[in-house]
Amino acid sequence: MRDTSSIARKPRVDTKDTPPPARPRPAKAPAFEAGVAKDEYLALCERVHKVSGVDLLQYKRQQMERRIRTWATRRGTPDLTAYTDRLASEPAELEAFLDRVTINVSEMWRHPEQFGHVEKTILPELAAAGPVRMWSAGCSYGAEAYTLAAISRSAAARADVSIKGTDLDGRMIKRGRQGIFTAADARLAPRDMLRRHFDPLPKDGWAAKPELKRLMTFEVGDLLRMPIREGGHELVFCRNTVIYFNQEARDALHERLVKSLRVGGYLVVGTSERVSNARELGLISPFPFIYRKTS
Repeated sequence: MRDTSSIARKPRVDTKDTPPPARPRPAKAPAFEAGVAKDEYLALCERVHKVSGVDLLQYKRQQMERRIRTWATRRGTPDLTAYTDRLASEPAELEAFLDRVTINVSEMWRHPEQFGHVEKTILPELAAAGPVRMWSAGCSYGAEAYTLAAISRSAAARADVSIKGTDLDGRMIKRGRQGIFTAADARLAPRDMLRRHFDPLPKDGWAAKPELKRLMTFEVGDLLRMPIREGGHELVFCRNTVIYFNQEARDALHERLVKSLRVGGYLVVGTSERVSNARELGLISPFPFIYRKTS
């Protein structure tokens, strides 16, 4: 018989309160990473730029690539190489694609508090000093530009006013030259201003009167590449455009816009935007999201 008296017994482990071993957690789904299939994405952007003039690379890559891949999948061609070929060979598909990826959301008197500052304070000040040259940068189909035209007729009727609208989407520029807006476009517009400066359309819409259209010019232009004339404007609107740009493109655009202003001119940005290096560019902010060039 084996003698076990000298063998140390292991203490008894009470497992009553011992938690069970943790179960391995399931692996998380990989987060979206812009740059996956990098060559496919760049090839698509290059082809789109060649056939339409729209430069998708200036937008935030992660947002834009996700948007494009989701769209291509919905259109039944998830492979970006194959979808790039579709864009080059099917004009209707290119048209639908550009409608999806370019930002053309607008309406007249959007953010009316900003137009209030312009009408009551800024335009009278600028008009008292001479001609007022305005630029609606990234104008889409012209809702903002025609709003500026309407309030300028009210706030500075005798002033020498001109308004330029630019957008990289030629289809929007064609619409802007027509000066026609839907009832939805005009939902924020003061009724008296609409009746004074626009003609009602039979099928529920509004058409800019000739005296407004005479103030306007529209042209296709890429804000980061088109030539600008330094000091060529007293008032520049660029709203709800740069929020989709990467930081480098955003800062470069703001610098270009400020250069286009004369000293004493104003830059109006979107209500979710800001000029990150305003002080270095010689800007102060007398009103929310409105900057004045001081030097």
